[in-house]
Amino acid sequence: MPKQFVPRHVAVVMDGNGRWANARGLPRTAGHAAGEASLLDVVAGAIEIGVEYVSAYAFSTENWSRSPEEVRFLMGFNRDVLRRRRDVMNDWGVRVRWAGRRPRLWRSVIAELEEAERLTAGNTTCTLTMCVNYGGRAEIADAAKAIALDVAAGRLKADRVNEKTVQRYLDEPDLPDVDLFLRSSGEQRTSNFMLWQAAYAELVFLDEPWPDVDRRHLWKAVETYARRDRRYGGAVDAPAPA
Repeated sequence: MPKQFVPRHVAVVMDGNGRWANARGLPRTAGHAAGEASLLDVVAGAIEIGVEYVSAYAFSTENWSRSPEEVRFLMGFNRDVLRRRRDVMNDWGVRVRWAGRRPRLWRSVIAELEEAERLTAGNTTCTLTMCVNYGGRAEIADAAKAIALDVAAGRLKADRVNEKTVQRYLDEPDLPDVDLFLRSSGEQRTSNFMLWQAAYAELVFLDEPWPDVDRRHLWKAVETYARRDRRYGGAVDAPAPA
């Protein structure tokens, strides 16, 4: 596919793990475990087709409301996935980044995220942003708070605050806008993911639960993306039929 038709940044909501497991008579945690292979395969497929950035919704700020058992599993699972897979990501030339809040997050998870960031900092093939304890509204609220503090301290003029200013205060300021927003398992909503970055994203929803997703689903979504007409608020009149 010509490069101009390939999305630069793909945001992924890995939905349906629990339902996939329950449909097989398994605990919800088994679905999360099965989804690990799907994430690796999608990242591999992104590299093959030329996607430069992948952002994965691994644990949201709202996920703390789940059962204590599931929260504990997800914390340990995210930590262990990073530990198990960071060398693979490094071998593939993937740069791993973290977006999300520190409060409440296990220190062992933060340590693994930071180690993965350190190990892969020089890689340029693709950037995988692990969004752990992340929420789109929380990210914007945190940016607004930091801007207000800098205005109060005299480091920033209030009348100079614009969209570019807000961008600089986000968790990952150099992360480009989301081009393709991909969600599995049939749900058709953004669920508070990358609200700022996905303002003009093309939305593609898969019927398959996340553990059944692989790189072929990504490629099909990219084909759908390539057929979309992205106008960014502009419009061109179609010629009248003869």
